[in-house]
Amino acid sequence: MSVIVVVGGQWGDEGKGKVVDLLAERARIVLRSQGGNNAGHTVVVDGRTFKFNLIPSGILHPRTICVIGNGVVLDPKVLLAEVDQLEQAGADLGNLVISERAHMIMPYHPVLDRLEEAARGDDRLGTTFRGVGPAYSDKVRRIGFRVGDLQKLRFLEKKLDFVLPLKNDILVKLYQAPPFTRDEILAEYTNFASRLERFIRDPFPLVQTAVGAGERVILEGAQGTMLDLDLGTYPYVTSSYPSSGGALAGAGLGPRHVTTTLGVFKAYTTRVGYGPFPTELDDSLGEYLRERGSEYGTTTGRPRRVGWFDAAVARYAVGVNGIDSIALTKLDVLDELEVVRICTGYSSKGKAEDHPMANISHLKHVEPQFEELPGWRQSTKDARQFEDLPEAARRYVERLGELAGAPVDLISVGPGREETIRRRANW
Repeated sequence: MSVIVVVGGQWGDEGKGKVVDLLAERARIVLRSQGGNNAGHTVVVDGRTFKFNLIPSGILHPRTICVIGNGVVLDPKVLLAEVDQLEQAGADLGNLVISERAHMIMPYHPVLDRLEEAARGDDRLGTTFRGVGPAYSDKVRRIGFRVGDLQKLRFLEKKLDFVLPLKNDILVKLYQAPPFTRDEILAEYTNFASRLERFIRDPFPLVQTAVGAGERVILEGAQGTMLDLDLGTYPYVTSSYPSSGGALAGAGLGPRHVTTTLGVFKAYTTRVGYGPFPTELDDSLGEYLRERGSEYGTTTGRPRRVGWFDAAVARYAVGVNGIDSIALTKLDVLDELEVVRICTGYSSKGKAEDHPMANISHLKHVEPQFEELPGWRQSTKDARQFEDLPEAARRYVERLGELAGAPVDLISVGPGREETIRRRANW
């Protein structure tokens, strides 16, 4: 087996961190392909909880090379804090690699993020104020700073002499905010350069060698399909491409190397921030699922919006990503419900729709069409084989796979590594 692409099939927060950690046990490389520290992945090992924002979720396996790929935008300060925290916890970061091509978040990016969001007023997007969107904007404008610039400080200084006046003009003249000083930024990023030097290298030969040898390479995405800049609920999306195509671009790999695209879905649905959410439960049941599922952002702590499983979204994610295998997480959160519901499609102005439409105004006002199944009213947390699940839980899982259009091969019934059902032998 060579390349496994792991993508979120909903609005992010599906549990990709746990899934990647499981698969990384047999992997040569785990490569984070996009996003920034607006994402959070949680891994629980032997009762200890580890939270990652930028470092790939395979880092707890000492033989696995973990790469922060060219599609990521990283805040050096946040990354170094994460490095320090992991090393203090006893993790070995000798196999961490940061691509020279990854872009950096600069000090003015979070400030501009907050100011731009405030200027939107009632049309705000619900960003995390981490500066990720402005950093990606500068990347596209070709005025971004890359990690490799830390190895050429004179070049970084020259570029800053051009870019910083542009940013200060916006801060001062448009927002009446204080400007940044060149010397402070240079001093800070010179310090980052010395501390990150040991990790910066070109991952291309590492990845190509592993792929050529048929070793397992995992591409770890952040966020989810419905937050994809092109394919998601625009403009209520992230600033990168969490889809499988984005994963390949953010890793520097071609599609012929992919052997499996694994879509991660919760057994229900959540999203953070603003935007349409057809199956949202804005009631006591939604609050129950939020508390039982600990649905609060890993990075921000924000409460997540909660709703029933949306098979229309799942079908769409399977189609646009080429998902051929599903990992279903948090099945145990539904254990006590008498009835479980699945959205099979939408009704919009009397017309049936089987996938989320591009028109956000229309999607906001659809009527979800639900199918009801009996709940199982017993714990699934001790199940380790599919046959261990209650019959009603097995029926629910199989129905989700049928409606989505791909088999459910991994089932998570708790946060720990061991609380997992593997239906596919090579998983």
